[in-house]
Amino acid sequence: MQNTAAYGSWPSPVSATLAAAGDGRPDQLGTVADEVWWTAPRPAEGGRRTLVRRRADGTESTLLPPPWNVRSRVIEYGGRPWAAVERPGTGPLLVFCHFPDQRLYAYEPDAGPGTEPRPLTPVSGVGGGPRWADPVLLPERGEVWCVLEEFTGPAPTDVRRVLAAVPLDGSAADDRAAVRELSDGRHRFVTGPRLSPDGRRAVWLAWDHPRMPWDGTEVVLAEVTAEGALKGARTVAGGPEESVPQADWDAAGRLLFASDRTGWWNLYRAEPAADGTFGPARPLCPREEEFAGPLWQTGLTWFQALETGPIAVLHGRGDAVLGILDPETGTLVDAPGPWTAWSSTLAVHGTRVLGVAAGPHRRHEVVELDTRTGRTRVVGSPHTDAVDPAHHPEPVARTFTGPGGREIHAHVYPPRNPGFTGPAGELPPYVVHAHGGPTGHVARVLDLETAYFTSRGIGVVEVNYGGSTGYGRAYRERLRGQWGVVDVEDCAAVATALAAEGTADPARLAIRGGSAGGWTSAASLVQTDVYACGTIVYPVLDLKGWATDETHDFESRYLEGLVGRLDEVPERYEERSPIEHVDRITAPFLLLQGLDDVICPPAQAERLLARVAGRGIPHAYLAFPGEGHGFRRADTMVRALEAELALYARVFGFDRPDVPALELRS
Repeated sequence: MQNTAAYGSWPSPVSATLAAAGDGRPDQLGTVADEVWWTAPRPAEGGRRTLVRRRADGTESTLLPPPWNVRSRVIEYGGRPWAAVERPGTGPLLVFCHFPDQRLYAYEPDAGPGTEPRPLTPVSGVGGGPRWADPVLLPERGEVWCVLEEFTGPAPTDVRRVLAAVPLDGSAADDRAAVRELSDGRHRFVTGPRLSPDGRRAVWLAWDHPRMPWDGTEVVLAEVTAEGALKGARTVAGGPEESVPQADWDAAGRLLFASDRTGWWNLYRAEPAADGTFGPARPLCPREEEFAGPLWQTGLTWFQALETGPIAVLHGRGDAVLGILDPETGTLVDAPGPWTAWSSTLAVHGTRVLGVAAGPHRRHEVVELDTRTGRTRVVGSPHTDAVDPAHHPEPVARTFTGPGGREIHAHVYPPRNPGFTGPAGELPPYVVHAHGGPTGHVARVLDLETAYFTSRGIGVVEVNYGGSTGYGRAYRERLRGQWGVVDVEDCAAVATALAAEGTADPARLAIRGGSAGGWTSAASLVQTDVYACGTIVYPVLDLKGWATDETHDFESRYLEGLVGRLDEVPERYEERSPIEHVDRITAPFLLLQGLDDVICPPAQAERLLARVAGRGIPHAYLAFPGEGHGFRRADTMVRALEAELALYARVFGFDRPDVPALELRS
């Protein structure tokens, strides 16, 4: 029997503490002999990431205790932070990047009690580096090859990146000169090297400003000499208008890469010739689907070749699923199971494929597919229902119509609680969630932060606005020159459609988002009157500031594609920046900011606050020391989530005595 209570006021077992404890997911999978290793979040341990080891007998252990934090800061969003190899008789050798100092460390977990990680790379007084990512362990050479990101001056754009070889004997721990540079630095950005099965060739990706990797990348191929140098580096695929987010090898030494040359990221293979060159690449499974995604971190993997010939691939429109591709016939068979969205991290060992997957009723788990039997099973981070699944949100995938008749993809999560329903004649409030792209994608997976709202009687709709990935290059390029226009229009179109059809209360709509989603939230409050309030999380607010050394190097020229060149369209930068139009804001808002954020720095939030002061706009500001771009600490996430609920309670007019009241200033 259901009780009747106002939407938003329903009691729920999904607490902010429970939602924070479930935040994050396993990531950066790898196999070490018969074992499976991955990084895992620890929100209750200062937000660090640890490394988990699953032995062949199924037992799990945490390899690195606090304070070790396995995470790279290369391009600020990071890259693959670890590599390990098995050594007969002595156990595995691990090399990993420690987040606080960004040094590489070597560690032998089976060496006995008291064994500690030892540093391999030096510290620097310039720019918080050097930084490292995508390590490849070569014990026969006594080296680890990886990406080196090194700052050359005080500005965030004073940086260079090369491929480098770090000695495993620790001789570079205090001596930068002991690090060998493998590439010539002619490209601004590089990913880590992938070595061919015979070790004679290396392939990596490269691109340059003002391109982002989803605009255009180059596949660079070089010969590996007997002395361990990279010789004859040349571009073999990709280009300024062709995005290749991954390149690798199959067991026969053929080059595999994903390219969007047709408008969709599809998989291609090139055969080696006797003279060392490669023939024309041919598509292995041409479809209007994505077989890769945006390279927001280096070292992401959407495909992996098995030794037996098939290729494990992630593919789909919107969310990606795991399939096994026969490259000779183009036949693609999907893995069975309840998982509808797979993350861009795959590993293979023998006939096994390992990945991280989730679904509408399951959080992210480490899943194994045995290609011999076609069976899948969970082998790590198993999902458990922290509350009755009847409190989980139930997503509905929908396609809305935006300006000009364009399609907008979204996931609608109506209020859901087995014990409560809303009063007759009352429509529920809805929160429009703008993801943190702009070139991103939000998948239909169980998220307890969403459940935190839906189980209390607040609907949520996640909008994959124009610019999102998963729907082809044309869809993601809708945002070219139109950031702050298309994203705002698409979110508003979805919100007003839900209100018009009687799903949502038109007087109780909110918008929320972080990073680029924070930008869209702030811009929406400036440009529309659709929303009664908004939650703005570590946002971009001032385009001119962001375009002039107020963000990190990776995105420092991103606005040239999203908005236009500052020197050519300065008026566009002013017109679209929320900070320039605070007089248009009439709705209350909550602003959440990490004080250590170098991507969207707190200076922008502070300037906005200074301009709204005294204007009669109700607002609240919560700043969190020690948090960067993306909250990771459990106490931060709890405070932020409860403050957001308190904002909606105050603005939408329902009672929430279970969360601290939010003081709004004018």
